Amino acid sequence: MSDFITISVDAMGGDNAPRAVIHGAHLALKERKNTRFIFHGIKDQIAPLLDEYPALKPVSEVRHCDVVIAMDEKPSQALRKGKNTSSMWMAIEAVKNKEADVAISGGNTGALMAMSTFCLRPMQGISRPGIAAIWPTLRSDIIVLDMGATIGADARQLVDYAILGSALARALFDSDTPSVGLLNVGTEEVKGLESIKEAGKILTEASGAGFTYHGFVEGDDIGKGTVDVVVTEGFVGNIALKTAEGTARQVGSYLRSALKANLMSRIGALFATSALNALRRKMDPRTVNGGVFMGLNGIVIKSHGGTDEIGYKSALGLAYEMARSKLIDKVGDSMQRFPIHKAAADLPPETEANSA
Repeated sequence: MSDFITISVDAMGGDNAPRAVIHGAHLALKERKNTRFIFHGIKDQIAPLLDEYPALKPVSEVRHCDVVIAMDEKPSQALRKGKNTSSMWMAIEAVKNKEADVAISGGNTGALMAMSTFCLRPMQGISRPGIAAIWPTLRSDIIVLDMGATIGADARQLVDYAILGSALARALFDSDTPSVGLLNVGTEEVKGLESIKEAGKILTEASGAGFTYHGFVEGDDIGKGTVDVVVTEGFVGNIALKTAEGTARQVGSYLRSALKANLMSRIGALFATSALNALRRKMDPRTVNGGVFMGLNGIVIKSHGGTDEIGYKSALGLAYEMARSKLIDKVGDSMQRFPIHKAAADLPPETEANSA
């Protein structure tokens, strides 16, 4: 990898594209000067925006394409329509061709996963890729996966996610042996679905081979930061993520209403401005925007489609850090180090597991 990190960007992906994307890149460049960008999309819309940011334009390349994947298109339709032609596909293909270190899009999640899987292919030994999210907790940031790539994951896939999540924790948190927990309805070994209990047995036997298996964790353990990596299947993971984001907005709304309730509340809010601003930043989901597609032969970041320039800045920062820390190399190292993966590969995948 060169001294520069090159990020391939689907400039048309998301509700506020391309303006929020370009503005976010401008903000990201301020913090990481050695970043280069390849923007894919409608040039007539992107070029005028780059003119507004003199520092961004010299480190940016625009690759024109007319096809844009809609947010409501089915993955299969998007793949047929957009393969080799869409801004989303071209952003991913730049990673495959080694022209960029990482790709990012705020577009249709299902389409992005389908295109990323088709273009980059899963790593050898990985049955299905997963989406990992960085999750703020009372202790520190942790990793939770899968966030919606696979519905009804079997034991083999859960074990894969444990390997992938621990590799991501090593890349992000500089931890040699991150702790891993399986999300379950209780901490007792007899509780939960058979796939979860089977995955727990395999993880117990492999604990110590580059990670520490904590055991089963419950929903409230996520916010506590009980473990570094929480592993679950995509249906539960996606609900947990959306619930946490909604709760943060709900609490923020309650707090704003309480501080405006009367004169004394408003006076108190003035004295607590610094603390309240810190709380607002902590609860702002834009600051932890970005899901990492794990298990592919290349790095792809999914940004929230409805975010603004602050959210895109965060996602681009995450993309930069994933490339800088050589995430793919760390995942490959984890696959070789963990005897757990060989054991997991011998498990037959369950036929009811379906891709989201």
